[in-house]
Amino acid sequence: MQIASKFTVAVHILTCIEIFGSERRVTSDFLSESTGVNAVIIRNVLGKLRAAGIVETRQGSGGANLARPLNQITLYDVYTAVDCIDDEGLFHFHENPNADCPVGRNIHKVMDGRLRSAQQALENELKSTTLADVISDTRKIIEEE
Repeated sequence: MQIASKFTVAVHILTCIEIFGSERRVTSDFLSESTGVNAVIIRNVLGKLRAAGIVETRQGSGGANLARPLNQITLYDVYTAVDCIDDEGLFHFHENPNADCPVGRNIHKVMDGRLRSAQQALENELKSTTLADVISDTRKIIEEE
């Protein structure tokens, strides 16, 4: 299983808003062109980011802006805003392991804690990275081109 691509699309959107926002209106059509993702999906992701207080959007004239300073938006904020995981967590265990099989009967006991730890490690890493870090790295790479 992979984390939904909405997460990377959301980070791409936020990076574009910061990089291009002072030069132009950053609309869903512009973001669609940059991401290669349908504008309807872009608007859906923007709606989730808006609901989480990460972006502000303007109706009519279009365009999006960041609602908070870059150093106050973590990748974890983005991850949770776009619903990358549900209440079950990141890892979804197959539904019906065979209780008559010694592996099937015990696989949850062996794996559940490990999977919770792996998810926690991922979330901790996302919490320690801000959008300011992503923007800084992006600008450095663009300048080197």
